[in-house]
Amino acid sequence: MLELHCHTTYSDGTLTPTELAAAAAASGIRALAITDHDTVSGWDEAFAAADLYNIEIIPGLELSTVHNGRSLHILGFYPDADKIRDPLNLRLEGRFRRSQEMVEKLTAMGYPIELPKTGSPGMAPGRPHIASALVKAGYATSSREAFDRWLGDNGPAYVHYEKFSIVEGIDLLHSCGAVPVWAHPYLFRGGVVEEVLKELVNAGLMGIEVYHPSHSSSQIQKLKNLCLQYGLLATGGSDYHGPDPQNKGTESTQLNMLHLPLELLEPIKLAAASLN
Repeated sequence: MLELHCHTTYSDGTLTPTELAAAAAASGIRALAITDHDTVSGWDEAFAAADLYNIEIIPGLELSTVHNGRSLHILGFYPDADKIRDPLNLRLEGRFRRSQEMVEKLTAMGYPIELPKTGSPGMAPGRPHIASALVKAGYATSSREAFDRWLGDNGPAYVHYEKFSIVEGIDLLHSCGAVPVWAHPYLFRGGVVEEVLKELVNAGLMGIEVYHPSHSSSQIQKLKNLCLQYGLLATGGSDYHGPDPQNKGTESTQLNMLHLPLELLEPIKLAAASLN
């Protein structure tokens, strides 16, 4: 089985790449994509773990762009690590600035916390890390409460990503030989999926994350139809961030929960080969 959207401690996941590879293998996954936010720093550890657990690692990332004033994420599969690291360092610096501004807003509201130290090099803190710091400081009882009160998209401590357009994001991925795929389209809050997709296709998008835990069966069918209409790749993944004890396993995503066949991977490999 196949997982094309997973996070590790190099972004906002709770498992190291080695731990994620072990968990994926135990759940029946044969090919696993590491798609941390704006970083590829977890790849080396993941590749080292691949042989241990007889699993194929698909190098990837989840790139943060801004469209219509809202965050829009684009997955990139098989980028050239040497070409993409320097541009990503600039994106990471922006994430640090954004996180610091959110911490400053919280302090001004009477909820002082320190910018959380990240557990791994080559990554920057994000909202989940700040939410955990609020819980640790006793200001919130859960990360969900922290998001609901302060950090959600309309919350008083929310800060937009630094401007980085979908055109810039897709151009970056293309320049590094990566296959750009729109992540979880129906989570995007900045426009109608069908209209935004036209803009993304014009910018060079090559695929859509059709299968995602947030997508209903009717939404999945719409996205499959759009893939056929535009000649796009169909991908999918659980968007796994690791075990979530607060949800006690009842609502959190699980590895291999979508039971995606390995056949989805070959067209992505062919597309990546066409870019290099």
